[in-house]
Amino acid sequence: MKAVVIRHVAFESLGNIEQHLINRNFDIEIMNAAQNKVTHLLGNQPDLLIILGGPISVNDIEDYPFIADELEVLRQRLTLGLPTLGICLGGQLIAKALGASVHQNNSKEIGWGPLTTIKNVDYCPAIRHLSAENTNVLHWHGETFDIPAGAVHLASTTKCKNQAFVFQGNTLALQFHPEATASDLEDWFVGHTAEITSTDGLSVTQLRRETRENADTLNEAAQSFWSEWFDSITSSQKAQVAYT
Repeated sequence: MKAVVIRHVAFESLGNIEQHLINRNFDIEIMNAAQNKVTHLLGNQPDLLIILGGPISVNDIEDYPFIADELEVLRQRLTLGLPTLGICLGGQLIAKALGASVHQNNSKEIGWGPLTTIKNVDYCPAIRHLSAENTNVLHWHGETFDIPAGAVHLASTTKCKNQAFVFQGNTLALQFHPEATASDLEDWFVGHTAEITSTDGLSVTQLRRETRENADTLNEAAQSFWSEWFDSITSSQKAQVAYT
């Protein structure tokens, strides 16, 4: 099977997702949204599409025309019912492609904190692994999405109501970052330095301390989360192939 990964900045990578794809024998192709023509995926959709985060807005199409291409690919893909994962900006792109609004959150949410509400677990059983006691996830966003029609709301925090949704069972949109690892975040601290230094009450020292306190626990929970979610979409694909 083939997995295409669309990234927007080099330092926001697959993180702890990558090994799960390798373990399931996915052929991984990395596409740079700003450099590669993602519309070549139209009519040639992969078995799995993963869209990662980035420091731009889905509403900035005039400045970043490739966003329109990503939305076109997603609309086709979602119509076909193919497995799709979006993280942060990627989740917002899925929401936008499904007709929902993406807009400023009440405040920026940057740093580590728990998912304070997990619900509708029957629609995405894997999400329960991220609600374990003492498990904080990484948040890094200024915008948020509304829940699209036909999608199921999965998670909230005190600062952001809409943290995750699932659509048609095999499309997952996340506002937070369960893929982030401590080593990867050292690159984030460099790449996002302008945002860190311009945000009141935030510093690299603070974020590094919180990362030391939380990254290992998140990674452990994320292993169970990704394992169950990838098992669910791959078993569904195999069943569909067997049926057809």
